Amino acid sequence: MSILTQKTLSKKISFKGIGIHTGQEVNLTINPASPNSGIIFKRVDLKNNNIVHANYLNVSNTMLCTTISNEYGVKVSTIEHLMGALYGVGVDNAMIEIDSQEVPILDGSAKIFVREIKKVGLNFSDQAIKIIKINKEIKINDEEKFISLDKSNITGDIEFEIKYNNKLINTQKNKISVFETDLEDIYNSRTFCLYEDIEKLKKLDLGKGGNLDNAIVIRDNKILNSEGLRNDLEFVNHKILDCMGDLFLSGYKIIGSLKCSQGGHKLTNELLRKVFSDDSNYSLIEIKGKQLPHSFANYHALKSIA
Repeated sequence: MSILTQKTLSKKISFKGIGIHTGQEVNLTINPASPNSGIIFKRVDLKNNNIVHANYLNVSNTMLCTTISNEYGVKVSTIEHLMGALYGVGVDNAMIEIDSQEVPILDGSAKIFVREIKKVGLNFSDQAIKIIKINKEIKINDEEKFISLDKSNITGDIEFEIKYNNKLINTQKNKISVFETDLEDIYNSRTFCLYEDIEKLKKLDLGKGGNLDNAIVIRDNKILNSEGLRNDLEFVNHKILDCMGDLFLSGYKIIGSLKCSQGGHKLTNELLRKVFSDDSNYSLIEIKGKQLPHSFANYHALKSIA
């Protein structure tokens, strides 16, 4: 079966943990799903109106995480690490059952999600992959922050920059290709916070499940976690993971070049809304062919369906 066809898990996998903001225990199961179904969350703790589609238009809150909701107000929050894992590994379709509002934080990265997905492997359908190809630059500025998405030949690039007053984090920048780069450092990079922000989280009734097992905590110029950092660019790499997860709310792989400075969930969602607000910004593409060397091959493997 061609790697150009849509993929799902070969069998279901389950996770148990706590929500980093709610502090509640949660069970989550990723089930195989049929082609063209996309990524769907099902709140199994609720009997009615419990389906929430992972779509950028369903994003209802972007404060410190990405939350999606359906028309009945049913929510699933902190979906970005799981979505980033699915995007990077290449899972196009999945039904995700969850018995609480928040996806378990696990170790604060996508490492465990990716590990378990790779253990069971993927099933390939006979339905072609569909991607979005960016036709022209779309940009959003928010004072010193900005995010842009421009056309690219055959890659999906993310170039991300963070700037912190903290001397340990300071300024970090990295660039990856979602489809060509070894993403291990991205998957392994954990969420992080400054020690002085913990009280602010408590006042917002957030971060109830946060601890040194699922988040990097920086106090002054010291990392409080005994293991230290997993890679030299772990802070910006985690932001790239978040960005990957938020981009997958487009419902498609994206061929384009994204650049972001000091952005986050809110800015990425605003970018997607702006992209899809005008049909001339993008083309919907169906990939045809039997081989895909390295990235998305060449344009002879592409056929427009829009």
